[in-house]
Amino acid sequence: MTLSKFAAGDQFPKIQLPTVNDGTITLGTPQNGADWRMVVVYRGKHCPLCTRYLNEIEKLKEQFRQLGIDIVAVSADSESQARGHMAELKASYPIGYGLSIEQMQQLGLYISNPRSPQETDHPFAEPGLYVINDKGQVQVLDISNGPFVRPELEVLLSGLAFIRNPENNYPIRGTYE
Repeated sequence: MTLSKFAAGDQFPKIQLPTVNDGTITLGTPQNGADWRMVVVYRGKHCPLCTRYLNEIEKLKEQFRQLGIDIVAVSADSESQARGHMAELKASYPIGYGLSIEQMQQLGLYISNPRSPQETDHPFAEPGLYVINDKGQVQVLDISNGPFVRPELEVLLSGLAFIRNPENNYPIRGTYE
């Protein structure tokens, strides 16, 4: 498998996906008065750890919004899988579906095949999280090859509050070449 590295500071690609509320989203484009966006890629309906993580995000959503960061979550699930997942999710932020293999590769995500038809019926992305700044650049990213490694949300929130404070003049980290 060839994995393209998605680098901090890169422009986030303009990927459009349908949402479970019959709309569409452009992943890297903030909405609702926010000037930054957090994009959370989750494995899909079949993953109980993803469900828990997305519900944790909902609990902190207002604190992210106070920092000027809106949230969207996306997966490779089909429309019916994504809509079915909503019964377990308490998410009021947009949930997109239909992430293609090409889009997963564009984002530098790890991709897995299902272990069985009971898990799911398609390749899916392992977790990824991107925070896109007001210039469309990836300010912070975390890409995992399994469901057990994800940023702790309260630590992420605290770090983003530090980054967003203009007095700190905090640059995008990890850009040494």
